[in-house]
Amino acid sequence: MKLLVTGGAGFIGSAVVRHAVRAGHSVVNLDKLTYAGSLTNLAEVAESPLYAFEHADICDRAAVDAILARHKPDAIMHLAAESHVDRSIDGPAAFIETNITGTYTMLEAARAYWNAAGKPESFRFHHISTDEVFGSLGPFGKFTEDTPYDPRSPYSASKASSDHLVRAWHETYGLPVVLTNCSNNYGPYHFPEKLIPVVILKALSGAPIPIYGAGDNIRDWLFVEDHAEALLLVVQKGAVGRSYNIGGENEATNLDLVRKICAILDAKRPGNRPYAEQIAFVTDRPGHDRRYAIDPGRIREELGWRPSVTLDEGLERTVDWFLANEDWWRALQNRDGVGKRLGSG
Repeated sequence: MKLLVTGGAGFIGSAVVRHAVRAGHSVVNLDKLTYAGSLTNLAEVAESPLYAFEHADICDRAAVDAILARHKPDAIMHLAAESHVDRSIDGPAAFIETNITGTYTMLEAARAYWNAAGKPESFRFHHISTDEVFGSLGPFGKFTEDTPYDPRSPYSASKASSDHLVRAWHETYGLPVVLTNCSNNYGPYHFPEKLIPVVILKALSGAPIPIYGAGDNIRDWLFVEDHAEALLLVVQKGAVGRSYNIGGENEATNLDLVRKICAILDAKRPGNRPYAEQIAFVTDRPGHDRRYAIDPGRIREELGWRPSVTLDEGLERTVDWFLANEDWWRALQNRDGVGKRLGSG
């Protein structure tokens, strides 16, 4: 396939691009290169004849039209998004612009491209979203594809809006879409404002390791390479108009997660004291969702996918990567907001 991947220089997007090129697909990476994007993430494929980069904004309709006309992709994988909940609390406008207006622009460009090509049945618009659109779970149960939407942050509300737009463009205009909603990703190239890289880098620097509230919020953790594999499967074999929840089947409280990372660091890069002694509880995030957990039964039963990386294995691989790639994360330390408390309300 020839794939157009939006946001392909980001954390998840770059994993998709690398995985797709390894699998023999041609990939066009459309990315604005905001603070969270880095072409360094794509060094592995940068010289491949299967890879091309287009520096553009998904809100720029003329640029998107030109890129589609030039490259003629078989499918669009739409990952470009503002994605950090804390940043959405401090500055929601960027989330409205990118996640809602940007998705609208991509849908209209895709519809015009698809119509001009004679509405090929093989074309797909794959919209990649999050489990946060479903809101917060209690101690029991899991999100399914039929869980009602209940977003509670500017980020999740903007992603819920984009999901609704994608479904509307399918129902109203017949655009062949597939949707996926994933749980929390982690792994190599994770931008250092998110929880797991924050813990690793704070620990290594000897600084306090911040944990919101009591650390008892629960997330379902999905290794990013597993997610990339699932996304490529869905864009190729997913049923048109269908949504698929992609989960890691690895639930953990934030406190347990941090302690696991500290124990791995104790073994691999021992300090003068256990890293867990650096844990510091801080004021909770406003509107902090209590628990996320995904039931991935549909993608398992219909497409034969399930996660292959356990949380313990994935955390060890992630810590190993950060220890071996100090040049990568040090180059990002001066980017806007990195190392600072955001989203305190």
